[in-house]
Amino acid sequence: TVSLGVTELDSGEAPLGRARRVGGGRKRVVDLNPGLRPALLALVEPDVRGDPMSPLRWTTKSTRHLAAELTRQGHRISADTVADVLREEGFSLQGNAKVVEGRQHPDRDGQFRYINDQAKDCIEAGDPVISVDTKKKEVVGPLKNGGREWRPSGDPERVSTHDFPDKELGKAVPYGIYDLAANTGWVSVGTDHDTAAFAVESIRRWWKAHGRDDYPQARRLLITADAGGSNGYRTRAWKAELAALALETGLNITVCHFPPGTSKWNRIEHRLFSHITMNWRGRPLTSHEVIVNSIAATTTRTGLTVRAELDTNAYETGVRIADRQMDALPLARHDWHGDWNYTLRPEEHCRDGVPPVPPQNQAGPGRAWLAHPALTGMPHDQWDRLIAELEAARALQREEDLQRRRGGDRQKIPAAGLYTGRRPGLTLADRLLATLLYQRHRLPQVAIAPLFAVVPQTLNRAISQTRRLLDEVGHTIEPTATRLTTLDDLIDLAAELGVTSTPQIKTAS
Repeated sequence: TVSLGVTELDSGEAPLGRARRVGGGRKRVVDLNPGLRPALLALVEPDVRGDPMSPLRWTTKSTRHLAAELTRQGHRISADTVADVLREEGFSLQGNAKVVEGRQHPDRDGQFRYINDQAKDCIEAGDPVISVDTKKKEVVGPLKNGGREWRPSGDPERVSTHDFPDKELGKAVPYGIYDLAANTGWVSVGTDHDTAAFAVESIRRWWKAHGRDDYPQARRLLITADAGGSNGYRTRAWKAELAALALETGLNITVCHFPPGTSKWNRIEHRLFSHITMNWRGRPLTSHEVIVNSIAATTTRTGLTVRAELDTNAYETGVRIADRQMDALPLARHDWHGDWNYTLRPEEHCRDGVPPVPPQNQAGPGRAWLAHPALTGMPHDQWDRLIAELEAARALQREEDLQRRRGGDRQKIPAAGLYTGRRPGLTLADRLLATLLYQRHRLPQVAIAPLFAVVPQTLNRAISQTRRLLDEVGHTIEPTATRLTTLDDLIDLAAELGVTSTPQIKTAS
């Protein structure tokens, strides 16, 4: 080999610049085996064509699996060579692309332009424009949180192996408000249910803490929201709560909903929520305090600031808004898609068409006949004494439930004589009547629920709480000899006992 090299140099020819002559060395396996390349492409392409006969149809197509399958077919090849051939054929490692949006509403783009025009008009007029939504609910506790953060080597944060919810710690429901013009965020971290009342209460807190100071001359508030959830365009309670907020603040509240399936275009998603997620990555959300402080510490280089607050109020589910209540709302639908775009005026609307909320010792509208002594088994004076005993026990029970959810005592002492939290959908008298129907007359809960305009789950929780209260005050409900199974049985029994003014009950078919 050395002699050949010397001869080449003595001949005066330029060196080849390589160890071997052109065409020298071992041939590539794809050149020696012409059927290898088609066999490899047949393995990776059938998944696109939908061929169910592919041997790797339901297996990850890694280079190791592809090399093993080709070797089994008689094409001996290594995983590295498979990767080289795939690159030559224009393949690369790729993940899923979330681009298929499904059926699109024909007026989707038109609604986007309408929201943009409404926002521009409000900002130019000096009125606030906010984007609202509920962030993903978080289970509180020493649980794994996605992402990584710098720590000493070999010393990761220890968390539970299972992500089971802790009944004591509960969950966190972050509801966010993002101010488009000011580039500021507000997040109410709830500990109860994500309801329309909770959503509007979060907006109310933002307005009292920031909105009215930042926009002292505001006459209108524009809210951009998703099409579903607690602030969905079909949610009646959302509109009813906003009407109360409009009356309280004196603002014309305009709501523009994004079309169904386009929630990712809501500004709050990529202007606020994404930064919150990045800020607490790799950090276990061990308590509500950790969640609130992590949210409040979120900032960006473009100037985003966030304020967070814990909301320990309880919010009832299953609240229904009747047709006459909806008709009484000062709601004006826009000419363009009035279901998505509407304005609530700051007008009094509770006096006409909406009955006042009864006190806790009285049954709700249309349910007074259920408190007849013939049905309750106790005279009126005994009923009043029992309600008085339960009222104090119920207030203590609610406070204990709230204290357990918040994980401690109240941070602020409520003002004397003011109701703290949201008024429950069922009065104390309603709860006692439902419990009497269930225990005294053994009427099923699914049959009782329509009487009180709630879902069976809400009724079940109310009855369970009331039974505990009755045990505390030492009152026992004795069942009757007759067992009722349907609402018709209850109506017939009331007629036999001489109970008048029983309403016509319309049950769901």
